[in-house]
Amino acid sequence: MNLNKSKIFLALSLAFILGIFYRSFFEIGILSVWILFILAIGMVVVDHKNKKSIVWLCATLFFLLGIWRADFKLEKIDEVEEFQEKIEFVSKVLKEPREKDWYKNVVLEIEEGKRVLVRVDLFDNIKYGDKLKVSCLPEIPENFSDDFDYRMYLAKDNIFYICKEAQIEKVQDEKKGFYSVILNIKNNMESNLEKVIPAPEVELAKGLLFGGDDGLSKDLQEDFSRTGMTHIVAVSGYNVTIIAEYLMVFGIFFGLWRKQSFYFALLGIFIFVAMIGFPSSAIRAGLMGSLLLWAMKNGRLANIENAILLSGAIMLLINPLSLRWDIGFQLSFLATLGIVKMAPIWEKYFLGKFKAFGLMEIVLMTIGAQIFVLPIIFCNFHTFSAVSVLANLLILLIIPLTMLFAFLSALSGFVFYPLSLAFGWAAYGFLHYEIVVVKSLADLKWASVDINNFGIFGFLIWYLTIFVFIYFISRKEKKRYNKVV
Repeated sequence: MNLNKSKIFLALSLAFILGIFYRSFFEIGILSVWILFILAIGMVVVDHKNKKSIVWLCATLFFLLGIWRADFKLEKIDEVEEFQEKIEFVSKVLKEPREKDWYKNVVLEIEEGKRVLVRVDLFDNIKYGDKLKVSCLPEIPENFSDDFDYRMYLAKDNIFYICKEAQIEKVQDEKKGFYSVILNIKNNMESNLEKVIPAPEVELAKGLLFGGDDGLSKDLQEDFSRTGMTHIVAVSGYNVTIIAEYLMVFGIFFGLWRKQSFYFALLGIFIFVAMIGFPSSAIRAGLMGSLLLWAMKNGRLANIENAILLSGAIMLLINPLSLRWDIGFQLSFLATLGIVKMAPIWEKYFLGKFKAFGLMEIVLMTIGAQIFVLPIIFCNFHTFSAVSVLANLLILLIIPLTMLFAFLSALSGFVFYPLSLAFGWAAYGFLHYEIVVVKSLADLKWASVDINNFGIFGFLIWYLTIFVFIYFISRKEKKRYNKVV
């Protein structure tokens, strides 16, 4: 095997990610670390002129680096001590409060690197950047389900405590920074939508524009889950990529060159991430979507594995707990990888025959992404949507138009209400159609199938099968190319 720079980079990135993966699930003793290191050194000593031996040594070091990075983060969680009595502290609100059924969750900082989730009244006027004086008894979170590690879900964001009952006093309002201004604009745009679009359509519109399904009713959330359509209101690389691809198609349709439509779509991604308020999930999704856009622009969709792996490795270097306990990271990373790895197959066997004005490409991208994320869905949500492909076909094609009219309605609400109303009702028509389709398909008895006991074995078999299939298809095409040459 010819070890060029690209393959060496691929091996080192994979080794680092695998190191984090291993430590996220298994303990490793210092003796095992030394054995691995000595074996790698031994290979270089025995065959120091062999380039593969040096690469093996470097890959081993990167693997151990991944183990150390994850272990360092996990040790900090193990060192968290339980409070025995109430404490008082002053902190500013670090994130935009998240509304639940009858309360809001506010993220504060007890001390540097240690955050607490404080539950406050739903109608408390607390916003990002507010400075609060808090008195409460911080508790270490407890898991409320056997198949969901709530403590680690919070710990990945450095949230180690919960305060369910707290006395809160607003000390002062901080000066408005850029992030606060962005959030304020977003909140005002949501208010503009609420004035012209009725529920539940307005909640779907807000989810499409700003991410999240918190505003949807529990029944409607369940319907979206049963039909495999939750991704349209999720901030993920999958969602951003589909939106970006549509923006490129519309840009070309309206007369832009491909290069111009690339910058048009890139601007769309930035606006989307900015309006959400630059949370880590949106930045991650925007990065993945931008990588795919760049690859499409340069005709290198099938050759950007290194860029995706580098992005994933950097994100895991910053927060290694994301690999196991951040479903958003898993879905963004795998969906992007799925689109890239399946692209040559779609291009060879489908896109050449079925152009469909660029729509077939979007449908196949959706299928490619879902093939790669299904094991994550099985393991975390224990369900399989039998109507997912049909739902995506019926809905995805009009999502960009829905978002366009909703965005124009929210924007024009600042200057001219009648125009906002006109755009709002145009958006309402699409939104109502999407909800009707989701509800109708979700009502089918066979719409969703329970997947129990999928487990790590099924997980590994699934991805092994996919990569073996891709490997043999690639090998077949390479042989055919060599014969022609």
